[in-house]
Amino acid sequence: MNVVFDVGNVLIRWRPERAVAHVYPDRDEALDYLEAVGFADWNYTQDGGRPFAEGIAALEAAHPGQSGPLSTYVARFGETIAEPISGTWDLLDRLKARGHRLFAITNFAAETWPVALQVHPRLGGVFEDVVVSGFEKLLKPEPAIFERLLARNGVQAQDCLFIDDSPANVTGAQAVGMAAHLFTTPEALEADLIARALL
Repeated sequence: MNVVFDVGNVLIRWRPERAVAHVYPDRDEALDYLEAVGFADWNYTQDGGRPFAEGIAALEAAHPGQSGPLSTYVARFGETIAEPISGTWDLLDRLKARGHRLFAITNFAAETWPVALQVHPRLGGVFEDVVVSGFEKLLKPEPAIFERLLARNGVQAQDCLFIDDSPANVTGAQAVGMAAHLFTTPEALEADLIARALL
């Protein structure tokens, strides 16, 4: 079986509010700021391949005078992904030891993925292939990004289990024929992997 992992909030915690903590040290205030400027949609567009400079310009145009706290987002990105989810990494190692092929599909900006590889070097070596949205200019949950992984690696959707914390992405994987697990905790994932006879 081919096991396909998401990265953010499956293998590493993502805390975007830490990128603006130098301006908003209170976590609730940081989250309020991100909500006010539409960070989720802004970041999704970044993950689709928009250059950071263009993203900041668009943010400033939409929210005049409010882009400053995010102007150093790439430089501070490492602070947002400092924590590995060790239980998932343990499961990944066990899957690898059982001979399963390991892949990843992640929505990640082209300019922040290299930071992730610096902070968590194993991301660069543990998978046979990683499909990064910002480089491919394709995004989960659209079918094309899943199909890119399948075509590039010569694998069939029905031979893949996809693991992601987003219900929409899980549905996207299922739509192309993959089995899928909605990630909540390493313990729940372990139970599902055992039930599927993968561990």
